[in-house]
Formats: sequence, C-alpha cells, structure tokens
Amino acid sequence: MEVVVPFSPIDPKSRLSSVLDRAERREFAFVMLEDVLDALSRTRGVPAPTVLSTAELDRDVGVPVEVDDRALTPAVNDVLASTADTVAVVMADLALATPTALRRLFASDADVVLAPGRCVGTNALVARHPDFRVDYHGASFVDHRAAAGTVGASVSVVDSNRLATDVDEPPDLAEVLAHGAGAAVDWLRDRGFALAERDDGGVHAVRCDD
Repeated sequence: MEVVVPFSPIDPKSRLSSVLDRAERREFAFVMLEDVLDALSRTRGVPAPTVLSTAELDRDVGVPVEVDDRALTPAVNDVLASTADTVAVVMADLALATPTALRRLFASDADVVLAPGRCVGTNALVARHPDFRVDYHGASFVDHRAAAGTVGASVSVVDSNRLATDVDEPPDLAEVLAHGAGAAVDWLRDRGFALAERDDGGVHAVRCDD
C-alpha cells in the first residue's frame, strides 16, 4: 500500500486569514501536517507515507516528499495510475485524526473506502480498484461514490467526526481546541486561542488579545 498526504506550503489556509496572518497560517499548516503524519506513524500496519507537496519544503518532515505543482486532482490521479498497489490519500489538515480513526479507514476491504468531510468533500480515501480516479472539485464525496460505481468498484463509507473535520475556516479552530490532543491544539493555545461562548449560546475560538 502507498499512502500519500497532499500538502501545499504556498500561502495555505487562506480562509483563516481573518484570525491568522500569512506566516501563522503557513506555520499552522505545517503543525497540522505534523499531527497527521504522527497519527499515521502510530497506526499499526500502515507504511510510512509520502508527502505530495506542491512545492519544495523548507524543513524536514520526517518522511519522503514528492513535489508535484499541479492541482490536487491530477497529482493524485497520477499516483493512482502509476501503481497497481493500493493507494491511500489522507489530507494534511485533519488535525483531529487519531490511529483509532485511521484504522477504521484502512480496515475495510472495499475497493474504494471514503471518509467524507462535513461539507461533502473527501478527507481521506483508500483505492484498490485499478480504474478508480479522483475528482476533488465541489461535492467530491458524492462524485467519488459515483465514480466508484461507474467502474464497478465496491464502496465503503467511514463515518468519523475525527476524519470529517478538516480545518479550513475559523469555526473549525473550536473543534481543534475542544477535541485536539496533538501539536495543533498546543500551537493554538500558545498563541492565545481559547474557547468562548457566543451570544447565541454556541462556542467559538477567540484570541486572548481580541
């Protein structure tokens, strides 16, 4: 099995720009990548992943890095087309991922295993069918399920809050603060982020100097 973790080090996480400046967003992206790689390393039976990066990295992340500056869909499809082996794709911003959650992803023997995001994206997948290809635009979970059916691949869906939570927007930081246990939650707390109650009774992440 090949495991790839797509990652973009160039101006990442732009939707967090209202709460993190450019340098902070880049550092936070690396911290979340660290958490994902750590969770994968502690998942029994899973080989060391390769980071599929859109640019050269300026630091050692402890695993091989392959640079492909294309968009996510063609880059991942090239990996799928270049091997007869099983391919797993785990996104780099799953700051809540744990070995327990990842074991559920890898445990299924379906031809295509999908872990959907909360906004109908695809946060992780395992592809065993030689003809399956990805399309990460729009509602990719729906598209991937249909694509699997088109090539006659069996499909399994992993319903996991930890794999469904990709950190893209300010409300997602509250999820990390509430449920995180790795480098990402420590990073946020070190920079003054904490949970606070909103006027409507909900909870959000605020910075102490806000």
